[in-house]
Amino acid sequence: MNTALVVFRKELLDALRDRRTLLTVLLSSVAMGPLVLVLISTLIDRLDRRAEAREVVAVGIAQAPTLRNYLERQTYTLKAAPSDYEQRLKDNQLGDPVVVIGADFEADLARGEAPVVEVVLSSANQQAQGGAQRVINLLRGFNREQAMLRLAVRGVAPGALEAMQIQERDLANPAARAAQLSIMVPFFVLMAVLYGALNAALDTTAGERERGSLEPLLMNPATPLALTVGKWGAVASVAMLIAVLSCLSFLPGQWLLRSESLSAMFRFGPREAGVFIGLLLPLAGALAALLMAVAIRCRTFKEAQANATIVLLAMSMLPMISVFSQSGESPWQLWVPALAQTTLMGRVLKGETLAAADVLIPLAASTVLAVVCLGFVARTLRAAALK
Repeated sequence: MNTALVVFRKELLDALRDRRTLLTVLLSSVAMGPLVLVLISTLIDRLDRRAEAREVVAVGIAQAPTLRNYLERQTYTLKAAPSDYEQRLKDNQLGDPVVVIGADFEADLARGEAPVVEVVLSSANQQAQGGAQRVINLLRGFNREQAMLRLAVRGVAPGALEAMQIQERDLANPAARAAQLSIMVPFFVLMAVLYGALNAALDTTAGERERGSLEPLLMNPATPLALTVGKWGAVASVAMLIAVLSCLSFLPGQWLLRSESLSAMFRFGPREAGVFIGLLLPLAGALAALLMAVAIRCRTFKEAQANATIVLLAMSMLPMISVFSQSGESPWQLWVPALAQTTLMGRVLKGETLAAADVLIPLAASTVLAVVCLGFVARTLRAAALK
């Protein structure tokens, strides 16, 4: 252990002297939290502003005074669509769907016929597509009002058309609704830890082999296991430092929230930060060992980067399983590193309480992964020392 501590101090100082490592720590941990929250809140704020604007872009609204009267009574402002609105929608230059009204709207309405009203949008235009449902619901409200007026004229109670009353009850608490908006926060934290450990892990293995400093190190009386533990301790410390800073950066990052609705719902306090850190520390150690195991067989730093790309791709794809899963969480997800931490961090954002088994299973999986990878690194160093 004394030898391992000596190697640990040496490798940690080398890692901290590396400007790339320090830059990664600052950008991926300190600035990551505020940046993610600013991006999310900017998107939500833009959607809120569009909803508060209460505008309807229309073509031919002058030919439908009845519909115009209804829309204005709903406190909506009518705007004339540009002449080239179709091309603007295709080019994402127009962020609102366009209501197109025919010239015979009032005449058809007076005869009791159903005039055709088009809601023009482009499914490739996310802004216009997002506001289409609001406009469609508004037009359906006009339909209901006209139907009730016609029934009242004929002496029929409007309630006769409704066989039952439908009431919606949302079981999700505010924290769960906010978690839907901040679902990418655990993913960005995980990626910060992964990329933070990448440079240090590759430099202490393939980097030393390329510089020719690994062979002299193996000539020392230190055992390969002690060298492995010392190197891993330095890499894991860098990864754990990034995990801590990344989680804590979300605390002051909430001051930069621009959306009032997101600021009211998003709750990330010291308790949530502490749980995040507790979940990420074992994973940071396991990822450090995994990256070292991948890079130890490589002769150059560039080759190690190419091989580590597979690990980066796998770790970035695993959390997506919980995002795209339609059947919800499965018990096996807690046994998969990275996926388990993302799943549990999502629960924390929803305000749920984690059971002891939920925490111990990912801890055991990360420990097993770290031990296996460290054993592989030690065996590789032992074989290199014999040569």
